[in-house]
Amino acid sequence: MDVYQEALGYLESHRVAGGDILEDVFHEESVSCFLSPLSSESIDFPDTPTPCTREEMLEKRLVVLRGILESEVVYLRELDALLTPMKALRASAGTSQPVLSSQQVQTVFYQVPELRDVHQSFFSGLKARLSAHDQAEISPAQETVMCGNSELEVGDLFLKMVNHLGLYGGFIENYEKAVEVVRKCTQSNSRFRTLAESMYINGADKARTTYTLEALLYKPLDRVTKTTLVLRDLLKTTPVEHKDYAALQEAFRLSQSFLSGVNESSQSKREVTLTHGMRRQLMRDGFVVDVSEGVPSLRHLFLYTDLLLCTRFKHAARGKQDQYRFSWYLPLAGLRLRWVTDQERPPDTTVRLHTLRTKMFLLRQQLQQNAKSTRGLTWTARSRKKLEQMELLLLTHSPVNRLDLHSPSGKSHTLSFSSLYELEEWRDTIHKLTTENIETIPPDLLTLTSACVKLRMTQQPHLHSSDAEDEKSLCGTVAVAIHSASGLQEAACVYVCVEVDGYEFYDKQAQTHTSVCSLNPHWDQELSFQVDGAQKMMVLCVSQSDGQDDTVLGKTTVQLESKSLSSRWRRQTLQLGQVEVTLSMKYCPHQLEAPGSPTQQPPIFCVPIETVAQQEGVLVPHVVRCCAEEVERRGMDEVGIYRISGSATDISSLKAAFNSNLREAVTRMRCAEVNTVSGVLKLYFRELPEPLVPADLFQGLANALNIQDMNSRLDAMLSLLESTPDVNRNTFLYLLHHLQRVAQRQDVNKMTLLNLATVFGPSLLRPPVAGVEHNGATVDISQEVVIQVQVVFSYLQSNNLPEAQTSAPYNADAEDETTHL
Repeated sequence: MDVYQEALGYLESHRVAGGDILEDVFHEESVSCFLSPLSSESIDFPDTPTPCTREEMLEKRLVVLRGILESEVVYLRELDALLTPMKALRASAGTSQPVLSSQQVQTVFYQVPELRDVHQSFFSGLKARLSAHDQAEISPAQETVMCGNSELEVGDLFLKMVNHLGLYGGFIENYEKAVEVVRKCTQSNSRFRTLAESMYINGADKARTTYTLEALLYKPLDRVTKTTLVLRDLLKTTPVEHKDYAALQEAFRLSQSFLSGVNESSQSKREVTLTHGMRRQLMRDGFVVDVSEGVPSLRHLFLYTDLLLCTRFKHAARGKQDQYRFSWYLPLAGLRLRWVTDQERPPDTTVRLHTLRTKMFLLRQQLQQNAKSTRGLTWTARSRKKLEQMELLLLTHSPVNRLDLHSPSGKSHTLSFSSLYELEEWRDTIHKLTTENIETIPPDLLTLTSACVKLRMTQQPHLHSSDAEDEKSLCGTVAVAIHSASGLQEAACVYVCVEVDGYEFYDKQAQTHTSVCSLNPHWDQELSFQVDGAQKMMVLCVSQSDGQDDTVLGKTTVQLESKSLSSRWRRQTLQLGQVEVTLSMKYCPHQLEAPGSPTQQPPIFCVPIETVAQQEGVLVPHVVRCCAEEVERRGMDEVGIYRISGSATDISSLKAAFNSNLREAVTRMRCAEVNTVSGVLKLYFRELPEPLVPADLFQGLANALNIQDMNSRLDAMLSLLESTPDVNRNTFLYLLHHLQRVAQRQDVNKMTLLNLATVFGPSLLRPPVAGVEHNGATVDISQEVVIQVQVVFSYLQSNNLPEAQTSAPYNADAEDETTHL
């Protein structure tokens, strides 16, 4: 098929000369969202262009002209780069050791200088007309030939350029010979190979992009195929009564005539190679949310070996072919990726998404209830389509994980994902291609975009509302307790992210807090999911460093099957690349209720410690462990640690964070002063409604202090400790071990065991009724403080304290065994 027929077929498929046309491929103008705003239910594009006034047409015409001018700047840079070695090669041809012969130089650069002169003349003329027009708008009183949109005439410039298209005819006829010379000499001549594989184009921001000589030779070939589309765009925005219309129409006719006379097969395009003989291949495609223009839009993304192509998908009516429209593309050469997580949604968006989820849930319930009823098929089909549209809206507006793309040319685009697992798959694939130093052969955007229908591996966004009901999928509550990780190559601050699939009624992603820097991080943190239609779970282990992007250390997928899950905890070890993550899971099937309003984490301060531990599914509350670990990470050499308090305002702020969101609190804690962290830990114990060491043990512990033999005294005190509730006992033991480690650095931090006991004693131990003994005799306050300090000091002096158990025995089921996946 020749280029003209190829272009004409594409235009006809988009109802041009009978309909629409691909937007200007040289200008990335703002595009409409795949879906309407949240309040809309329609997802179809209009079949006919939106009517606009003459003034609006002329404004669009001005935008098109400026886009053409910008593209001419880029094209002239490319031609200049192509011509840069020509003079040196010609001079070399007359020496005893030529790089190329005179005939070979003539073949390689045939018609290129002439093409450069034509486009330089066209660029200069167009730039002068646009500058004069802009100046006339600034100074309306100035008399000029081109004042006002209607008098900006450029038709003669396009007609003059089109009349020189014969130069392109000669270039095209010579193209295969030129490429053959380049390939042959690249293989046989090392000096020419060095030149041909490292040619540079300087961008507007002085950034240099590397191309091969063959890639640059393709640029005129690529340029001429776009001439018809450019002229069509210009005609589309030029009123019929405009003075330019006749000239542009004639230029368009001549360009069509030229293309119809050139039999350039698509095979010659495919013969253009990338570095080291690579071909352009589709590596991955899928639907993502593009937020480059500030408005989230669902787009179909195509990743090739050398570029990323973003298109707008329109599902065709029955009997017609699906359509793709060009949105933007970025070369992979030099492309930089930046991953940003946990983007907060605006409050109004959160409320609207919750309302949308509730409507989806209720509509799906109606569909399930009426599946066997006599209600009409029309209602069912209409309701199912509405459910699909709402799910599309949710997919478009709910993602919070962002992937920023930055090209060396200065262009940037942002993609958003609801799934961190999917984002990492895209990021990893793109990163591997960019690190291979791939150059970019300029794409024929017309052919590449129209070929998406045939090349695509993903037909449409995956919608659970379109899937048939699967009895094997889970419906109920899935609880996942993340215990620990091992196999890290170096110590790191790590968190684990867990995702489930299924309907979007409920939150499908949860993360642990970030661990302290360690080779074997521990969390013992429980995550809970309400699931409907879930079939798989994704687990990612992510490293977090100050001032750097998060790095995924490993990821895996687990199939969720009701027959392999139990209502009792089952421990498993998952292999995430080189990292192993140990977790426990349980599943409780039940009927689900409509999604409630987003609930905040229950407060933990001024709440009984048993209640907090039960909420978190642990034996030592996370606030205690996180603060203690942070002090051990960077506060062991802090003089007066725990004795010197941090700012009251900072302590109050960090306390509020722990009361509302554990993950956010840990993130803020990493940046807080260490004395603020130690102050929060002291405040937690001080504000417990009941002391950590139960009050009914006060008198027994006071009596034990009278035992003179140290070993006997400690045995008696440990025996009393065994009678305390599990949470109190393990939290107390955890704190004692922590304080012992702090005291090991007393030469630096000046905090001895006695100093630490003095700080913590009054917060950990209190009499049943302050100031009164069991026999009713009053106790001197100073004596009470002495008892509190001496009890904690005695425990700290013990060298055989039992180890604290930080989490509940998730593998208590005797029938459960550790499973390696």
